[in-house]
Amino acid sequence: MHLPFKREYWLVSGLLFFFFFAWSSSYSLFSIWLHRVIGLSGTETGFIFAANAIAALLIQPFYGALQDRLGLSRKLLVWIGALLACAAPFAIHVYAGLLAHNVVLGALVGAAFLAFAMLAGVGVIESYTERLSRHAGFEFGTTRMWGSLGWAAATGVVGVVFNIDPDIAFYMSSAAGLAFLLILSRLDMDAFRNHEAQGGESTPVRTADILQLLRLPRFWAFSLFLTGVAGVYMIYEQQFPVYFASFFPTPEEGTRAYGYLNSSQVLVEAVLMLFAPWVVARTGAKYGLLLAGAIMFVRILGSGLATEAWTVGACKMLHAIEVPILLVAVFKYISVNFDARLSATLYLVSFQFAQQLTAMLLSPAVGYGYDRIGFASVYLLLAGLVGVCLLLSWSLLRTDPSRKASRAADSSLELPAIAQAANHYEP
Repeated sequence: MHLPFKREYWLVSGLLFFFFFAWSSSYSLFSIWLHRVIGLSGTETGFIFAANAIAALLIQPFYGALQDRLGLSRKLLVWIGALLACAAPFAIHVYAGLLAHNVVLGALVGAAFLAFAMLAGVGVIESYTERLSRHAGFEFGTTRMWGSLGWAAATGVVGVVFNIDPDIAFYMSSAAGLAFLLILSRLDMDAFRNHEAQGGESTPVRTADILQLLRLPRFWAFSLFLTGVAGVYMIYEQQFPVYFASFFPTPEEGTRAYGYLNSSQVLVEAVLMLFAPWVVARTGAKYGLLLAGAIMFVRILGSGLATEAWTVGACKMLHAIEVPILLVAVFKYISVNFDARLSATLYLVSFQFAQQLTAMLLSPAVGYGYDRIGFASVYLLLAGLVGVCLLLSWSLLRTDPSRKASRAADSSLELPAIAQAANHYEP
C-alpha cells in the first residue's frame, strides 16, 4: 500500500464495514421477518424475493453504466448512503403496513427501495472499492474483509435483538447509513484522481464501449457461470434461515442460533478474505471461479441430505470459504479478460444482474416447492442444476492469458529436455 493512501484505506474499509452492517441488519433475517412478523407463506416470500430480484435487475445495469461514467465521483455513493439512513422509517412505517394489507403493492414498493439501497447498491460499493484499490495499490480482498466483518457484527446482534423487537434491526441499518455518509464526507478524492489520470483510465466510457460487451462470447460464458451457478446459489440462500430455524424446538431459539451461526461464518469469511488473493493467484481466475462453484455445489447438496442442525450448520460454514474465492476470482477474471474501465458495468451486469435474473425467474417456483415438497427435496434439485452449469463452465470459461503463455513456455522448455534425456539413455 502506498503511504499517501493509508488514511484512505481505512476510510474505504469503514465505508464497506458500515454498508454491510446496514445491509445485514435489515436483510440477514429478512425471510424470517417476512415469515414470522408479517405472516407470509413460503410462496409469498418467494414472490417477494422475485420482486426484489426484478427491481435489482432493472437498476444494476443503470448503476453500473452510471458509476463507470462517474469514475471516482462519490455522487452515487451519497445517494446510496441516504437511502440506508432511511431504512428504519421506510421498513417500519411504510413497508410492513403495505405487505400486511396488500402483498403485491408492498412487494413492488419494497423491492424498489431495497434494490436502490442494497441489492444493486452492493455492486456499486464493491466495484468502486476495487477501482480505488487499483489506483492506490492496496489489495481488494484485504479491504473487502471489512465488509464481511460489518455483516458479521450486525448479524450477531440482530439474532438477539430480533426476538426482543424486530424494529431494532432496522434502526441499526439507519444508524449505519449515517455513519457511512459521515465517512464518505471525509474521503479525499484528489490523490485518487491524480492517480487515475496517470494510470490511463481517464478516457471516458462511451455507450458503444458498453454495448460492445454484448458481442463478446467470453462475456456470455462468464454470465452463464454467474447465472447458473452463483445465481442458483443465491436462490438457495434466500430462505435458508427459515430452513435452519426449523431444526430447533422453537422459532425464537432457531432465530437466535442462526444469528450466532451466520455471525461466526462471516467472521471466518473475513479472515479467509486475506488469503483469497493468494489462492486465486495460484489457481488463476477461471479455476478460482470453478473452485468456488464446486464449494457451492457441495453446500447445496449437503443441505438437502442433512438431517440434523449441526450438519446444516456445517454446510453453512462452507459459505465462508466460497465467498472470498468467488469475489476475488470475479474481479480477477474481469481484469484479465475485459477493459478495466468497464469494471463496474461488468461486475453489476455479469455478476449482480445475472444473479438477480436467476432469482427473478426461479424464486416463485422455488418458494412454491418449499411449501409443497419441502426444503430438502428442492435443495437436491438445485444442486443438480448447479452441477450441470458447473460442467458447462469448465469448458466455456477462458483460462488466464498469462497462464496460457506460461504453459506454452514450459512446453517449449520440456521438449529439448526430453530429447536430451532420451539421448543420454540411448544404448
